[in-house]
Amino acid sequence: MTDVRAFGAMGDGKTDDTEVLQHAIADGDGALEFGRGDYLIKQTIEIPLDKLGRLMMQGNGGRARILMAGTGPAFRLTGNHTGTGDPTSLQPDVWHRQRMPTILNLEIHGLHPEADGIELVGTMQPTLEGVLIRKVRNGIRLFGRNRNVLISHCHIYYNTGVGILMDQVNLHQINIASCHISYNRLGGIRISDSEIRNLQITGNDIEYNNHRAHKTEPAPTAEIYIDMTGEKASVAEVTICSNTIQATPSPGGSNIRIIGDEKNTWGLITISGNIIGNQENNVHLTRCHGIVLNGNFIYSAEKRSLLVEHSDGITVGSCNFRRHTPTLGTGVRFENSKNCVINVCHFHDESEAGQTSGFSLLELADCRTFNINGCQILDGVPFGVDVLRSSNINLMGCTILDSRETKASQAAVHFAGEGGGSLLMGNTLGAGTKDRLLIEDASGVNVRENI
Repeated sequence: MTDVRAFGAMGDGKTDDTEVLQHAIADGDGALEFGRGDYLIKQTIEIPLDKLGRLMMQGNGGRARILMAGTGPAFRLTGNHTGTGDPTSLQPDVWHRQRMPTILNLEIHGLHPEADGIELVGTMQPTLEGVLIRKVRNGIRLFGRNRNVLISHCHIYYNTGVGILMDQVNLHQINIASCHISYNRLGGIRISDSEIRNLQITGNDIEYNNHRAHKTEPAPTAEIYIDMTGEKASVAEVTICSNTIQATPSPGGSNIRIIGDEKNTWGLITISGNIIGNQENNVHLTRCHGIVLNGNFIYSAEKRSLLVEHSDGITVGSCNFRRHTPTLGTGVRFENSKNCVINVCHFHDESEAGQTSGFSLLELADCRTFNINGCQILDGVPFGVDVLRSSNINLMGCTILDSRETKASQAAVHFAGEGGGSLLMGNTLGAGTKDRLLIEDASGVNVRENI
């Protein structure tokens, strides 16, 4: 292992160590150790893997810090892998010289407003573990083509851009696990203009990624933001599982924001077993296809806990929707969507007067072909379920009640506007101030065997 001090690095936080570190990476033995200290650099340390061969850098148990006083990334790892994750697509020189470049237990601290942390381009099996990145612009950026990426046990904290940014990247197989990704002004994990498959976001704490801690003007952001509107953009085979995803409300903000496009019909996205709360909309899906939300606790939104627009094939199961903060609210709204299922979910508005937003707990507007089964919907104001201009809505086996002593609900279920082929059967409907079931200017609603 090569100690960078052997090449003349000072690590005193004052001396420019850029050239020395570049020399150590080029001429060292491929295992570079940064001893305790602050290593000042003023431009990107370039790491061309095809020339340097297999590489590992470590920060001596987190005791070393890189101070990036220039623009761009502190470290740019560049490979020339053009294949896939399939072993038969790997060129021999890529495998023998470039596989698994690794950065361990190293801090990167930005001193320039346009400094970034780490950039990966054309790499195969890059591994980032125990890295702390603070006060840069973008913490980790993936660009170009990358395969089999591991990012684990990292702290990506208080940066002015995005924590982990994937833009203009062709990427298959990436795991982001057991990280703290927080207080990044423009989002925690953000994907745009990219083709991505096999993305796992698991066991992380992703929170407060908006403008508030930076005391700047707000910008639409999210803890996890997936934008598929680019010309070649496509994101599928995604698991968002077992994370804590929290924030403070911000204009246009969400905890999870996914924007699809009519041409993107892959779907294959699962959001499961997460704690999600405190934003304008907690989960906001637009033009999405084939997404499953299962077993999440989703709480406290300025507007909705789940907002779905112009989407198809959304499955929501075994989720708990409640208001955790008195000044915020909860609820689910589907607009212009079809072929969706809402199954065995719990909705509860816990205030006496109802939500300050005035929204019902479950709203469908201009929707068709929905199955809503086995849900418990309590204390909705003005309604537990509000269906507008929608058809083929099957609402079965649900309990929809106002349990407060002073009734605030107008009715358990409300149908209004044109629509047909809907069925309400086997539900328990509690009384409101107007009725249990309120049907206004709606036709084709078949009501059977409700209690």
